[in-house]
Formats: sequence, structure tokens, C-alpha cells
Amino acid sequence: MARTQERLAVARKALGTLRALPLTETVSDVVRDAAIQRFKYTFEATWKAAQQYLLDIEGLETASPRSAIRASFQVGVLNETATRRALMMVDDRNLSVHTYNEPLAEATFTRLDEHAQSIAAWPGAMGRNAGQPLEEA
Repeated sequence: MARTQERLAVARKALGTLRALPLTETVSDVVRDAAIQRFKYTFEATWKAAQQYLLDIEGLETASPRSAIRASFQVGVLNETATRRALMMVDDRNLSVHTYNEPLAEATFTRLDEHAQSIAAWPGAMGRNAGQPLEEA
């Protein structure tokens, strides 16, 4: 349980760094690329927190972001809409290695605010289900 709480705290801290950037404004290429990088590590921290939560609290082993998302849906941490959004985040995370592709980077950036909102709900639900709600980032 302590490891779950630690990973949830890391995920929330990472989310705070993502939310610190202007995700709904026109930004320079440097800020856009920084936001995409922050999204990547925030998503990584969040799915890994989910992986630990699922193991410690639900007794389920998951090996990938998609399996952690599906298992989170099965145990009620994510609803159907949040699950669909989380699966879309996996796609954006996978495509984010192509930030040199200007149209792709711009398209990914336009979804980051929604992704940040979706990510915020995931650790919160895990914390509540673990009996220890955490403050939102």
C-alpha cells in the first residue's frame, strides 16, 4: 500500500508540472514540445501508479498501459468515457516521439488540456478506492 501511495504522489506531482504550462493558448514550438514531454512522463507516472494500485489493492497484475487501463475499468476506477480517453492518451503518448512532425505535434498539443483533465481523475479515484484520497494537483 505504501508503494501505491508513493506512486500516486509521483503521478500527481508530474501532473502539476504539466498543468503549469499554458495548454489552451497559442505557444512557441519550445513550449509545445515541453508540454508534450511533460504529458509523456505524466502519463507514464500515472499508468505505473495504476499498475501498482491494481497489484496492491485489487490483486491484478498488468504489464502495459493498455492492460492497466482496461483493468482500471474492470474494477471501477475508470468509467467507460475515461477508459476511452485513457486509451487515446496511449496513442498520443506513442506518437509523441514524432514531435519533429509539426502537424502531429500540433495535433497532440491541442489534446493536452483534455488529457490533463483525464489524468487528474485517475489517481484521485485510485486514492479514494485505497481509502486515502489525495489532494488534486
